[in-house]
Amino acid sequence: MTRPPVTSTTRIARRASGTSAASRMVPEETPVALSYAGTTHAVMMASPADFDDFALGFSLTEGIISKPKEIESIEVEDLGAGVDIQIRLKDTANTRFQARRRRLAGPVGCGLCGIESIDEAMRSADHVDKSPLTLLPDDIVGSVKLLSKVQPLHAETGAVHAAGFYIPGKGIVAAREDVGRHNALDKLAGALAKAGVNGAAGAVVVTSRVSVEMVQKTASIGASFIIAVSAPTALAIRTAEEAGMTLVALVRGEDFDIFTHPGRVSAGAARHVA
Repeated sequence: MTRPPVTSTTRIARRASGTSAASRMVPEETPVALSYAGTTHAVMMASPADFDDFALGFSLTEGIISKPKEIESIEVEDLGAGVDIQIRLKDTANTRFQARRRRLAGPVGCGLCGIESIDEAMRSADHVDKSPLTLLPDDIVGSVKLLSKVQPLHAETGAVHAAGFYIPGKGIVAAREDVGRHNALDKLAGALAKAGVNGAAGAVVVTSRVSVEMVQKTASIGASFIIAVSAPTALAIRTAEEAGMTLVALVRGEDFDIFTHPGRVSAGAARHVA
């Protein structure tokens, strides 16, 4: 099933030199349902692309499955108003998922991205503190620059997020884009899992701010680094600290801030700036 992730629209462009009618490419934003055993688990506003990666990555980062082979099949259905991704789990994984749904079910939901339980939203991130990976400042700065070169949708629209996976000496080995930052990271997780890439081998690089969900999802990939262009939230910092993850943010040019576990950044981690 194919839907274009971008579309052309008309606009009135006002500039210092004058006003004129013009066209512009803008990203599509589509309701995408993630359904298990015929029951919708979550609906995300997402870019209509990379559906298999999205289904696999979401299932992994949300703890629904522990490995890709626990998924029996993925089918994508265009419903006109949106897209339904039907995910069928193998017996053991499905039994575990159904028990989880019963545990979370209640008369009232917190409404946080389809999560039905506050405890589930605040779940602990996987520990990544045993990862031997260290990065140079040039790796951190370079990873953001490299990610900017593999964002075709952003280049066309200027309105989507990206998540990439950086491995020292190899560069960005995978990247995905989406109107939602969580979706981009889920799609990246799915792409890495399909390719058999070890999450401990590199760093997750994102174009967005770092929320707690971004830390949780990065930890589920097994990466000990998350590198971001924008700032983190306080809860994201606390969660990264507890998970043993190095959180680097506000990467602007040659400058960046290290918020947690700075020992993984060599040659310059102790520099203090205002």
